[in-house]
Amino acid sequence: MSHAPVVLPRLTALARQAVPKILEGVVAPLAVFYAALAVLGLTGALIAAVSWVYVGVGWRLVRRVPVPGTMILAAIAITVRALLGLWSGSAVIYFLQPELGTICISMVFLASVRLNRPLVQKLTLDYIHLPTAVLKHERVRRFFARITLLWAFVLLANSAVSIWLLLHQSIGTYLLVRTSVVALISGLAVAVSLYAFRRVLRRLHHDPAPAPAVSPA
Repeated sequence: MSHAPVVLPRLTALARQAVPKILEGVVAPLAVFYAALAVLGLTGALIAAVSWVYVGVGWRLVRRVPVPGTMILAAIAITVRALLGLWSGSAVIYFLQPELGTICISMVFLASVRLNRPLVQKLTLDYIHLPTAVLKHERVRRFFARITLLWAFVLLANSAVSIWLLLHQSIGTYLLVRTSVVALISGLAVAVSLYAFRRVLRRLHHDPAPAPAVSPA
């Protein structure tokens, strides 16, 4: 029997699903912390950053909307960071923790490829929906494995640059330069990832459908 054609989502539709969540979970917490640091100091910035994450979780619970696993992990991580930052009274301790954690995460990315369960695929499904038939396609499986490797090395590069800046520059310089460098490296990686994903989708559209099976006479 012939297989039904795979229906693929448009990249614009995927972007509409992912961008609001990325803005809420990644961009907004950084903006809140930087703004509070300038106005309220370190303690106020730590409280503001933690409050932002928990308000997002609470808002979803009140509306009975599923809370993404990445948001739960972020809430736990930022709580630990803030407590250590408040206990030490050092901004360096607060900023060093996520960099060390990022190095560990990059190792997990590498291990997930080795275990044939690329982590980028799971994280992607937290933000967008992909049909099961697409996820099982060999081209898509190879894509997620390669992109997971790419992001493992991107995370390592970002952490190496960030730690060097943190230990050798002032906090103000660290925040400015680190944000710019990480944005550049990550932006290039995002561009490569999107280009590769578009190419995979285009090839899936042009893959010939399996020929009907012929029963023996």
